[in-house]
Amino acid sequence: MKGNEAANSGTSGNDGERFDRLPATADEREVEGRATRREVLEWWDDRFAISPETFEDYTFWERGAGKIWILASDAPSPIGIEGLGMTFLRTRQEHWKPTTNAVQRFGRLAERNVIELTREEAERFVRGEDLEPEWDGDWGYLIAAHELAGGIEPLGVGLYVYDELRSVVPKGRRLD
Repeated sequence: MKGNEAANSGTSGNDGERFDRLPATADEREVEGRATRREVLEWWDDRFAISPETFEDYTFWERGAGKIWILASDAPSPIGIEGLGMTFLRTRQEHWKPTTNAVQRFGRLAERNVIELTREEAERFVRGEDLEPEWDGDWGYLIAAHELAGGIEPLGVGLYVYDELRSVVPKGRRLD
């Protein structure tokens, strides 16, 4: 089903009041524009070199238009509840955006597009300030990280454009 027919079917349309499991592949897609599991896994692999096997035991869900959630379990689909797992990715926009939760949970596995910030830069970043760090990699969404206790810890998501790293740490999660 496509378009309005799917939206009015009660189970196949995009609905902001329930979670629908992502289809495995485009061949199984019933809602136009909905990401597939394969596309989500490929995006994380292409963007951050986080292996698809990382997410083998997880299921992916959409609630609303392009709000992807991840669950370390399974559930019937569709399911009409308020929350399911954690927010993971925003799709249905020009550039997909990982959530702060997803980056803090899975970002230490990333092998690409991770920008390591100095202590001063990290402090400014988590306050929501924009930076002009040294970076010769891709533009777009990056994992902003800082060394902590001998390892690199992801702080959140930054948008790197025009030699500037814009902090997209949610206002409610910013720290002084």
